[in-house]
Amino acid sequence: MKKYDWDVRVTMKIKWTDGFWISVRTENGTAAVSANREGLLSLAEICRSLAGESPGAHVHLDKWNSLEDGSSELIIELAE
Repeated sequence: MKKYDWDVRVTMKIKWTDGFWISVRTENGTAAVSANREGLLSLAEICRSLAGESPGAHVHLDKWNSLEDGSSELIIELAE
């Protein structure tokens, strides 16, 4: 079993605002995030939650996990 030098947490609690939708598209090196009000509040909650984690913590969003169908994947990560 490999030993890790960081604390691996199983879950990070995120509060999703009811009725949210978020879409991400990339084109020519540009990423565009579109969301309704509830989606923006949910993204703000993700950022707030990540801010309390250790560097390297991240949230990976895709069409199977919170983004609209046809969206590009989105990873939000806490840097050092």
